[in-house]
Amino acid sequence: MDKPTLSQVVLGLLEPWQFMLVACSYIPSTISHLYTTSSLTSLLSWNAFQGAWFSRFWSWAGPRIREGNGPRITALLEGRVTGAQVVDEVVGEPISGVVLDIGPGLGYWVDLYARTDVPLVSEDDSVRRRYGKGKGITKVYGVEPNAQSHPGLRSRANAAGLEYVYEILPVGIEDIAKKTAVKKGSVDAIVSLLCLCSIPEPEKNIKELHSYLKPGGRWYLYEHVAVKGYWTIQLYQRFVNSFWPHALGGCQLCRDTEKLLREAGSWSKIDIAQPPIEPWHAVVPHIFGTLTK
Repeated sequence: MDKPTLSQVVLGLLEPWQFMLVACSYIPSTISHLYTTSSLTSLLSWNAFQGAWFSRFWSWAGPRIREGNGPRITALLEGRVTGAQVVDEVVGEPISGVVLDIGPGLGYWVDLYARTDVPLVSEDDSVRRRYGKGKGITKVYGVEPNAQSHPGLRSRANAAGLEYVYEILPVGIEDIAKKTAVKKGSVDAIVSLLCLCSIPEPEKNIKELHSYLKPGGRWYLYEHVAVKGYWTIQLYQRFVNSFWPHALGGCQLCRDTEKLLREAGSWSKIDIAQPPIEPWHAVVPHIFGTLTK
């Protein structure tokens, strides 16, 4: 990509602060909502208040992030991403079978499971049919412990035609084996989209998720990660992160998610990288791609 101008670098460094300011603008409406709905206990608990505040803010931010990234995530699920770049041809295994959807929140991405253009063909070349529209996907388990998100998630899954395919698991990653019927080694695919930044005990829980994949199972991801390579931007990211988790529901900017994923267990193939279009001064860089067990 072209070398950024000085003004582009300055604006890029200011973007996290602008995002946090927008988040903070939702504090008054959150307080008003909790007061008028008699949810006074949430006003007295920081964790409860932060969750309610983030949910209201994300109702604004989520659709905008979804709109800007929809085509690339569709390509990811169709197996058309390599080296963190979208390509025309299928170069990897498209999503299919049983899927663990990690931290779907209000469900802004669930329609992609119905729209992913991956044909499912039987041995005699006839198309097999099933309830729902997701081609090649037989079941999606949405791992979402936040009960406030469930009505919106359920509504969007149903609207996408996935009412018979999409099941909400109201648990955290650590409780999947204990409290649901999903068994380790039984999952064909895991999808995580901008959610590993806020999961508790990331090293433990990412390893736990790895254990649910079958041999040959794929982990499709788009996550923001710690800055690498530029020590000045690393220091700046750490400074921003002094404030960021408080305004963004516990999200951690400096989490080395790529390292945790690579060390979660054995992988037969790793195709994840930072998108080449992201500038050197990105304070919220990403990794994008697929890992295969």
